[in-house]
Amino acid sequence: MRHTRPATAGQPVEPGGKPRKSPVVRGPDPRQDRAVRTRAHILRCAAEIFAVRGYPYTSITDVAQQVGMTKGAVYFHFPNKESLAVAVVEELYSRWPLTLEEVRAKGLSPLDTAIEMFNQATEAFQSDPIIQAGTRLQNERAFIDADLPAPYLDWTNLISSLLREAQVMGQLRDGVDPDEAARVTVAAFFGMQHISDNLYLRADIRERWREVRDLLFPALRARPDQR
Repeated sequence: MRHTRPATAGQPVEPGGKPRKSPVVRGPDPRQDRAVRTRAHILRCAAEIFAVRGYPYTSITDVAQQVGMTKGAVYFHFPNKESLAVAVVEELYSRWPLTLEEVRAKGLSPLDTAIEMFNQATEAFQSDPIIQAGTRLQNERAFIDADLPAPYLDWTNLISSLLREAQVMGQLRDGVDPDEAARVTVAAFFGMQHISDNLYLRADIRERWREVRDLLFPALRARPDQR
């Protein structure tokens, strides 16, 4: 007579007395994880070239050489140069909500949160190739046969929202319209960075932003006797 091994205590049992195997918990697919890292690497290398040469003077061959891959490997992730440009611009826009989360975590007032967002953007424009390239690609949208997100709207809406919060808290000077102030500050900031880029490759962007910030925001902030 054949004896069967008893099931382990507490372990589910299949019909016939056999212990049922527990599902295996697996980590992320290493191939998928590697593909994500490779795509991000290609995107950053492409951004470095777009930022310096611009869209018309950048080729997939240039990107492949920068990455150290074959053109076919780049095409596996991005089917053409247009899709690569769109991905860089979309990555640019994905950065700002993350920046806002980081700034919000500092516990600043709404008005100071708006100022800090511009401070963080200033640093990003000087050092982050995704920000530099995405902005340049937006300016060269006429050369790109693809739809790109509309520029400046997200920033204007973001700053407008923060300034409306500031108004509710009594931080804005009497007579300041939050939406109008948002349009003016966004135009001043992005105009400043554009001029800094064209004249000095943004080497002076910190100083130029400080000038804009110190001129505009005191005019928006409520005086102590208004609070």
